[in-house]
Amino acid sequence: MTELIHQLIEQQAHCSPDSSALLYKKQAFTYSELASHISKTASGFISLGLKPSERIATYLPKLPETVFSIFGAAKAGGVFVPVNPLLKPNQVSYILKDCNVRILITSSDRLGLLSDALADCHDLRAIILVDNKKASIQELHATEILDCGQLIGNSAKHKPHRRIDSDMTAILYTSGSTGSPKGVVLSHKNMVAGANSVAQYLKNRPEDKLLAVLPFSFDYGLSQLTTAFSVGASVVLMDYLLPQDVVRAVARHQITGLAAVPPLWNQLTQFEWPAEAVESLRYMTNSGGAMPKATLNSLRTTLPNSQFYLMYGLTEAFRSTYLPPEEIDNRPDSIGKAIPNAEVMVVREDGSRCSPGEPGELVHRGSLVTLGYWNDPEKTATIFKPTPGQDKALTMPEIAVWSGDQVKMDEDGFLYFVGRKDDMIKTSGYRVSPTEVEEAIYSSKLVSEAVALGLPHPTLGQGILVIATSESALDNDAIISHCKKELPNFMVPHAIEKADSLPRNPNGKIDRKQLSSKYQDIFS
Repeated sequence: MTELIHQLIEQQAHCSPDSSALLYKKQAFTYSELASHISKTASGFISLGLKPSERIATYLPKLPETVFSIFGAAKAGGVFVPVNPLLKPNQVSYILKDCNVRILITSSDRLGLLSDALADCHDLRAIILVDNKKASIQELHATEILDCGQLIGNSAKHKPHRRIDSDMTAILYTSGSTGSPKGVVLSHKNMVAGANSVAQYLKNRPEDKLLAVLPFSFDYGLSQLTTAFSVGASVVLMDYLLPQDVVRAVARHQITGLAAVPPLWNQLTQFEWPAEAVESLRYMTNSGGAMPKATLNSLRTTLPNSQFYLMYGLTEAFRSTYLPPEEIDNRPDSIGKAIPNAEVMVVREDGSRCSPGEPGELVHRGSLVTLGYWNDPEKTATIFKPTPGQDKALTMPEIAVWSGDQVKMDEDGFLYFVGRKDDMIKTSGYRVSPTEVEEAIYSSKLVSEAVALGLPHPTLGQGILVIATSESALDNDAIISHCKKELPNFMVPHAIEKADSLPRNPNGKIDRKQLSSKYQDIFS
């Protein structure tokens, strides 16, 4: 029985050692080879003095070494922290400091960019470079810089730290409404349960070949690895430059499963899919935002052999619901029902169940509920709360995720998304903190006040609008240029509007709801 996340691979290496596990460009790894690389990497981490539950971060694109490091960290008894490769140095530094990362795996060119930002990462003790190149970097405390050969070159096998399924194994950072990203802590149990649940409803099997195009820092992207490995399927790693590259890769590798977010799906409708791709693709999945109906209809027409799964999830509980493909024509606006081994409830503020058609908060309970936010008891207490409706005799109440999202349920138990309770922006499949965008704009010193809003956008889910005040004329081009230097592309505003003043509520806070109502149709 698989209990720990790295054991998914070890089990397949035992049962089907010569089966294909991982492909990247001209590199290919069987399950036996993948398990061996992971074991050597884990031993290398132990040789560097890694203690139980210490954090190991990867700041890399999708490479075999990224996979070795993620699962090697888990096998060693550490905690892996996949950092989005699109993040800027100051954002990477924040994450490394926030969870006290001990070992960083990156490349020489990325390390060069991080040089100044790493100066105050005092817990960092080792940096491993995957490209085995020398890097020019200032002295970093007692930090040791190694290459992959040095990491695994020690022939001695170091025994991993003992772990159980309730131990933490990963921290995934997601933007928070107050600006700084939040580290969601996952256990081995969370990840194994999630892999098995998704593989169950997607009907994954060893013959499947999944194309990994989403970042591993995104739980939806990481799921492409864990889901495939849980059934002995193979994964093709890809960092695409152009959307058409994805179409070509599906045809070239005979991909059977493809996961993407709405903006990418929108782009993929613009191309003619080769017959090989049409024939091989068995299913497609969408999460990270609502799928436009026109996009969905176009894809279903172009790819008639493929079933489409519409899904809803949040990092704090990984995945909550899915709509079976056979229900799309009947309920195209639904986010479906709970995934296997999870229960989803719609409740009022007092925790009582809502009636059919009555909007309420989505609450998720089960083994996918994560361990809370890293080192942040206050934020954890706002989302991770006792499950409603429990027996009062239960002295240690079960904790559920109270999502903050408003949904409603129909008479047949299917759920429909209504809106977000907080001010988070969901654009291009990413959760974006409005405060983080605003802080970047303030740092430009080109505005007096600024507020960032997420408003309906025909292709991005939500577009980012910034409304600002200034004593002089706004230099929109200069503001955008500054944002591009400070923020990853998906956080850069799509439009800027000048206002004489910003409305406030009785508490003196900027009235975001009033502004959202006023500019609701700006991107339509």
